[in-house]
Amino acid sequence: MARKLRGFERVLDAPSLFAVAYGEIASSLYIALGIVAAVALGLTPLVLLATGAVFILVSLSYAEGTAAIPETGGAATFVRRAFNDLAGFVTGWVLFLDFLIVMALSALFVPHYLAGAVGQGALREAPWDAVVACALIAGIAGMRIARRTRLHVGALAVALLDLLVQGVLVVLGLAFLLSPETLSEGLGFARGQDWSDLAFALPLAMLAYTGLETVANLAEEAREPGRDLPKSLFSAIGLVVLVTVLIGAIGLSAYPVANGETALGEEWLEAPLVGIAAAFDGSLPTLVVDALEVVVGISGVLILAGAATTSFSGITRLTYSLAEHGSLPHRFMRRERRAVVSSEAIAIAAALAVGLIVLTEVAADGDAAFLASLYSFGVLIAFTAAQLAVIRLRVRVPDLVRPFRARPNLSIQGHSLPLAALVGAPLTLAIWVLALITHSGARYAGPVWLALGLVVFVAVRRKSRTGLLAHVSPIQTLPAATEFQRILVPMKLGDIGEEMVATAIALAKERGAAIDAITVVRVPREFGLEGELPASVAARVDASLDEARALGADHAVEVHGDVVRARSIGHAIVDEAERRGSDLIVLGSSPRWRRQSRFFSPTVDFVLRNAPCEVLVVAFPDGVFEE
Repeated sequence: MARKLRGFERVLDAPSLFAVAYGEIASSLYIALGIVAAVALGLTPLVLLATGAVFILVSLSYAEGTAAIPETGGAATFVRRAFNDLAGFVTGWVLFLDFLIVMALSALFVPHYLAGAVGQGALREAPWDAVVACALIAGIAGMRIARRTRLHVGALAVALLDLLVQGVLVVLGLAFLLSPETLSEGLGFARGQDWSDLAFALPLAMLAYTGLETVANLAEEAREPGRDLPKSLFSAIGLVVLVTVLIGAIGLSAYPVANGETALGEEWLEAPLVGIAAAFDGSLPTLVVDALEVVVGISGVLILAGAATTSFSGITRLTYSLAEHGSLPHRFMRRERRAVVSSEAIAIAAALAVGLIVLTEVAADGDAAFLASLYSFGVLIAFTAAQLAVIRLRVRVPDLVRPFRARPNLSIQGHSLPLAALVGAPLTLAIWVLALITHSGARYAGPVWLALGLVVFVAVRRKSRTGLLAHVSPIQTLPAATEFQRILVPMKLGDIGEEMVATAIALAKERGAAIDAITVVRVPREFGLEGELPASVAARVDASLDEARALGADHAVEVHGDVVRARSIGHAIVDEAERRGSDLIVLGSSPRWRRQSRFFSPTVDFVLRNAPCEVLVVAFPDGVFEE
């Protein structure tokens, strides 16, 4: 049965947004803790706290930008609005890379957490961890292409699982593992460690707080983006920063730095939370520790698989936004019945994520820090651009409706500017410079990716003969031609009915579709549905259907005519669309209804609300047909 081609629907309320935000951002801890601890060593809690504070500053700008411009695309959208399409594309392109990295790292760490749950050490060894990761990416992509996944469905359960597992680790860790003496002794530079290591660690720690862009991309699907997004975002981020710093401290207490390294960043680098669970051995009964390792391992698998899935959703929404504004080929903004977004975008994202996994295994010897440094390159550009965009919008468009405004503000040359962005933009820019200086992945691979994106942007703009700095308004397109195989036309007798058929025939001819032209005759309840029609009505119906068939024959379009008897015209149209597997219903709206408060007739209104497929309403102007 044909179904409506739905776009991005406003279905996410505050609890759903909180669940998605917490689940997405908190999942970073499963990946980042071991990577950061391997470099920051005893300074890990302080590094996580510092980057968490920067993240909160950035989130204030994101909250204002997405609340003021509640469209899909995240930072790329309000950077585009503040500056130009090229700046918006650059921001979106580097975020595209970050989504790919989160997908790749999440998938790479899944077999390590699974090994902690089932005790299969082979899953933690190369190349099997990479094989499992690639299979997971391919599986998620296949499911996304086959059917639409709603982020809010199950997101709350995953967030609660994440919060429960991390909460248990915090409570037990505070009771049995956290040692102020150990922390104070290890707090500082370890043997052989210096300021360059701290500079190396700060960009890597940005990986501990992923997911902000995924949440920002949901602005178009939030019921009340101006209120729900900031409230959900800040509550989730505040809780994530607190839990992250506490678990970092517990992990360093469980695995103190010795000889310039910690087991949290060596043996347990790819599954640090399982390592913390294992550290309770000796403090808790063996059976309890084993059960805890299984629970943490399974939750890690579920949460990281969920993070990879939501990254798919984020990257396809970003791709749609860039294509919509003429920065990527138009085919990437095609909506499909099952996947909603372009299946090509999903397939390409999966292929690139798999390529990153293979590149990491071959070129970086499986070192996850390579991907983490590459992530910092993109996310810090985006964070800096987003904050500068919020500042510029305050100056250029002071009257823009801002349901949420970042506070406090400073008055500079008569403009009220957010202090968070004024402080945060230089900070993220400085950390980005540190990433370029200290990380080869950010220094070489990042610019190569950026250059590739600029080549794509220039090629797309040249093909469409559009200037590089020109603003392209959102391009509206109908779904792909293959989506319209059968068009249903509920005919009215007279001129309006003929015009409806003509409209349907024009669409069918362009798309190679067939037309079902039906005339619904409403039968009062005092008469039977199977009775004969009055001769005058039957003659007019037959003549109208014959005219429709003849018009279709003139244009080589197949038109099937039929008469339907029903008590309710609206119910009959919906039932016939379901029975015939229609892909599109063409309805006519007479002018007299638009002179009333209803705008559409009760029949049109009912079909719009209940149709199982797309509906095209042909609204004729006043004076064309006077009934």
